[in-house]
Amino acid sequence: MSLHVIGVDAYALGWVGVELRDGAFGRAMLASTLYEIVAGSSGAAVIGVDIPLGMLPDGWRAADTLAADQLGPRRSSVFRVPPKAVWQEGDFAAANRLCRELTGSGLSRQSWALRPKLLEANAIWERHPGLLFEAHPEVSFRQMAGEPLAYAKKTWTGQARRRELLARHGIVLPDHLGPAGQAPPDDVLDAAAVAWSAHRMATGAAQSHPSPPEENNGSRIAIWY
Repeated sequence: MSLHVIGVDAYALGWVGVELRDGAFGRAMLASTLYEIVAGSSGAAVIGVDIPLGMLPDGWRAADTLAADQLGPRRSSVFRVPPKAVWQEGDFAAANRLCRELTGSGLSRQSWALRPKLLEANAIWERHPGLLFEAHPEVSFRQMAGEPLAYAKKTWTGQARRRELLARHGIVLPDHLGPAGQAPPDDVLDAAAVAWSAHRMATGAAQSHPSPPEENNGSRIAIWY
């Protein structure tokens, strides 16, 4: 029986996933919710998601600082995840105010825009902690390359480099992905990178920031790669 894993990335219209079988490309998929991907993932050993899983009660996560420190020119792709209570506020102004009270720093609108997907992913993670784990594409690509990537993922050179790295590690993305081909190229590449880390997770080869993971009320918070 083949080893089946999935990597998932959030994008503007929902989620895009890449499935690997024994480390090679199997299929790509689109879904409006993460629940759909999880429900259709029967047989998957693990599902990696590019979204924060787990928040602390009153401070920033170590995972985000450590991951950013490894990315050089790509460090801005990692955002610091505010405490859990911030995400439970009903509007940006209140969330931003609480974030400043708890951490001394404000909350970006870009981070707040992820709130629906972050809450959905965390609800699933709390229900299925052994199935979902957090990954970050740029951390995965950095591990593949052995160094931070010089070009951003939306540039021609950056996308060519990421596709080449995936192929070098056995993940050859076809030109035609079916409906998933409607997703932005960088999101497909990100999902594939997360799938690469999912294969490492399933085979026991994955590493984490921090190592060991941060503990919070029985949860283990880390970015895996």
